[in-house]
Amino acid sequence: MARESFAIGTVRIRPGTIRNLELPITRLVTGADVSLPVRVVHGREDGPTIWVSAAIHGDEVVGVEVIRQVLATLDPKTFRGTLVAVPIVNVLGFMTGDRYLPDRRDLNRSFPGSARGSLAARIAHLFMVEVVAKCEVGLDLHTGSDRRSNLPQIRADLDDPLTRELAEAFAAPVMLHAKIRDGSLRHAARERGAKVLLYEAGEALRLDNYAIDAGVAGVRRVLAALGMTDPVDEPAPGPSVESRTSGWVRARSTGIFHLEVGLGQRVNEGERLGALLDSFGKTLRIVRASWTGIVVGRTEQPLVNSGDALVHIAEVNQD
Repeated sequence: MARESFAIGTVRIRPGTIRNLELPITRLVTGADVSLPVRVVHGREDGPTIWVSAAIHGDEVVGVEVIRQVLATLDPKTFRGTLVAVPIVNVLGFMTGDRYLPDRRDLNRSFPGSARGSLAARIAHLFMVEVVAKCEVGLDLHTGSDRRSNLPQIRADLDDPLTRELAEAFAAPVMLHAKIRDGSLRHAARERGAKVLLYEAGEALRLDNYAIDAGVAGVRRVLAALGMTDPVDEPAPGPSVESRTSGWVRARSTGIFHLEVGLGQRVNEGERLGALLDSFGKTLRIVRASWTGIVVGRTEQPLVNSGDALVHIAEVNQD
């Protein structure tokens, strides 16, 4: 028996086809309509229904390119299941390169939203009703914020067996057991029963190739693990390093920060991470690791104030 068509918005998509559509969001003061762009790959054969989304923060562009490259590899005639791709969730922020919406709300603190709430609440509600409610698994793609860069990493509930299995399949360099924040897409989707992986990599407003390549490979490995595609023909990736605790080393003085460690570097407690200098080159303070672990994030801003986050270290089990 042939698969049923897939309903989303006001359209139905036949099995074995790809369809682009727009879900209406709002109208600008100019009278122009703003819509959420969606592409659905509705496979000819049965399988899971999952979503992959990016740019919930409008300045995070890496995930948009990841989704573009993944979609270019999919054939709906051999695809098993259904993929709902939403490359730009925060359309209004993306238009201006802004992390937030025009009302300064953080969309990723506005879920599950409300049909009659703020603009952020309405976008969140639309996404929950038209995307999350139809899916069993979600991949939410992010980058670092506030002039920070992130090592490719998966953040997820590693105590849930299926979520952990998918995180291991993604095979990012690090998988972090991350607390769920109220109002986030991950929290709201989990309350609806979906399994969610949050991918972090790269820097805002930059197409970092290392972040894109790891994201594309990871998403394709998850699709294969779910049986939606054939396994990717590539060398087997190394296992992800697991971490259950992480934190930022912060500046204890104001100055010009000379960073001396890279993403993915392992550091020991007390190890030198860099130095804070004044404008004449006088060393104001040596910055050292507060604990042993792996560098999963770092500031890209050399001008820092006392208290600013400098280096994000994830604690890992020592062999």
